[in-house]
Amino acid sequence: MRLGVLDIGSNTGHLLVVDAHGGAAPLPAYSHKQPLRLAEHLDDSGAVTQAGIDALAAFTAEALVVAEDKGCQDMLAFATSAVRDAVNSDDVLACVRELTGVDIAVLSGEDEARLTFLAVRRWFGWSAGRLAVFDIGGGSLEIAGGTDELPDVAWSLPLGAARLARRFFEEKPDETMLRAIRKEIRAEIARDAGHLLRGGSPHRAAATSKTFRSLGRICGAAPSSDGPLVPRTLPLSSLQSWIPKLVAMPHAELAVLPGVSPSRTHQIVPGALVAEACMDIFDLAELEICPWALREGVILERLDAMSVLD
Repeated sequence: MRLGVLDIGSNTGHLLVVDAHGGAAPLPAYSHKQPLRLAEHLDDSGAVTQAGIDALAAFTAEALVVAEDKGCQDMLAFATSAVRDAVNSDDVLACVRELTGVDIAVLSGEDEARLTFLAVRRWFGWSAGRLAVFDIGGGSLEIAGGTDELPDVAWSLPLGAARLARRFFEEKPDETMLRAIRKEIRAEIARDAGHLLRGGSPHRAAATSKTFRSLGRICGAAPSSDGPLVPRTLPLSSLQSWIPKLVAMPHAELAVLPGVSPSRTHQIVPGALVAEACMDIFDLAELEICPWALREGVILERLDAMSVLD
């Protein structure tokens, strides 16, 4: 069957059209995306602004037309932390529903981590053994780990690259401020690190998301044009050597680095600090970059449910 998966993230709205059936890998057929930056369209009270709501409704209506044009039998629509954490979340969703007829489900942070873990488990398979998964989004960081398809532990932290950029990096921080930011990030991650570490060291540690892919490219990973089957890693040593250089670079220089979108240059440094903290706190020399993430997890769960009904 052909499915449309509408992912309303903190940075981007993304419609992925896939051909999918049980027992096969979802095959991407078409991609349509728009930078929404909902994590940055928040007022001082934490509500999505009217400009953000209008952008979301317009993109959802556009995505619905694209999905119909591409022959999708159904569309799965979901939103993550930017909508989840907004104080006017219900009003935002109601407005979009009224204007477009699309009912967007809001994933909890735990569900986001769980579904991402499912996708990464299916990608690497059972040979990965005890698996740890990290996902830096625009609004949140998801961490999950375990030996099965469902993680033993899964949780979400407010450490997304866009969220941190909005809080701390509207102006370039000095050395003292940078140290304070680094300390706060590490304390937040370390507080619940025992959830993952009690199960033992992972046999394999993986990372998903645009932030990790960009950092991997900066540190020498193969470009996306080489295809999804090429192994890609993010070594801690390389990342640590790059961070001081990234901090010193103006946005114009960051924008020409491999794998960096000009619209996300302000998120590279906060994302790098979160990635470094994850690897350091969990004693990981490197992370493997997985091409599958939350969208694929949502698709796989839907296919699994359909196979049970059949």
